[in-house]
Amino acid sequence: MLSQRTREIVKSTAPILAEHGTAITSVFYRRMFEAHPELLNIFNHANQAKGRQQTALANTVYAAAVHIDNLEAILPAVVQISHKHVSLGIKPEHYPIVGEFLLKAIKEVLGDAATDEIMNAWKEAYSVIADAFIGVEAGMYKEAREQEHSWNFFKPFIVARKVQESGSIISFYLKPADGEQVPSYQPGQYISVRVSIPGGEYTMIRQYSLSQAAHPDEFRISVKREADNDPNGRVSLFLHDEVKEGDTLEISAPAGEFVLDTKKTTPVAFISAGVGITPMMSMFETVASLTPERQVAFVHAARNEKLGAFRHEIEAKAKQLSNAKLKFVYSKQKSERINKELLQEYVDPSGDVYVCGPVSFMESVIRDLKALGFRDEQLHYEFFGPSLQLETKG
Repeated sequence: MLSQRTREIVKSTAPILAEHGTAITSVFYRRMFEAHPELLNIFNHANQAKGRQQTALANTVYAAAVHIDNLEAILPAVVQISHKHVSLGIKPEHYPIVGEFLLKAIKEVLGDAATDEIMNAWKEAYSVIADAFIGVEAGMYKEAREQEHSWNFFKPFIVARKVQESGSIISFYLKPADGEQVPSYQPGQYISVRVSIPGGEYTMIRQYSLSQAAHPDEFRISVKREADNDPNGRVSLFLHDEVKEGDTLEISAPAGEFVLDTKKTTPVAFISAGVGITPMMSMFETVASLTPERQVAFVHAARNEKLGAFRHEIEAKAKQLSNAKLKFVYSKQKSERINKELLQEYVDPSGDVYVCGPVSFMESVIRDLKALGFRDEQLHYEFFGPSLQLETKG
């Protein structure tokens, strides 16, 4: 337990962290990777290059300072981040390294303002926060070990099939190399893919949503080809251009908490843009299989029909449902957009809404849904990459 004095000191640093948080986390990552380059085998280099990882960590540290009196308030964030950590293979021994370099970064950026009292308080607070993460993740690893056909860390899978879904998306059907079955998973979850790209010094890990409902013998992921000049594109280009049927990829067990509540029978809407359609495919297929009488809306935006994946598959699944409404919006061909009027037409105000796509798209959709009277507990959304703050006001 943290002493009252420690909590007061940590909380008093919140305004400083709000101002200097990204500078601190940028120094943290740079110094840590200089001392421990092996950690580049785990961390997403693209998110580092874009500054997303630094911003996400700064948000987390700031939230910890604000809520140090009641750390249960940030438990949802801890759980969400822990899912990512487990899918990456983060271990308890990584936490002392992170703590050491985070404290050094605070001292380096703040200088004399980081007094011994402040540094000691943050050292104590970090220990408590790290223990919370380690405990949550230990539970997740244990659950995976005990689940039938599951595992911890990474396991080799064979690429059984590659299927071109659109001009930019390819699906990979993955089967365990040992011939075993795969664990069941919740619709909306993701797996991590770890690859070694020729010429690269470190392995690269990317998370991809499972794009079909749980099957006993395979996973399916659907990967968008990213732009050549996008640092995130290195893995997608490798998967698209170099990985062939019969090749082996290293895969983590399913993780993630952006999942469909399969017990509900109330109306549900799936709203996506671009490759954000992938977790919706698993959810939509699951509804069609388990609760075909449920009222469902599926609304998807793509730039044009060539880039709109899965339309025929969605239309086929919709035939299993007794009350489904579908809408495909192609922004480059029409003036039509997913706006407040379209949402009002397709989305039942009494149900749940799942949203996935680019950050700007999610901000717009959630802002419109809130303007239509939807409550926070009705809205569920997923980021690809580190969690950032959505701007949904105004």
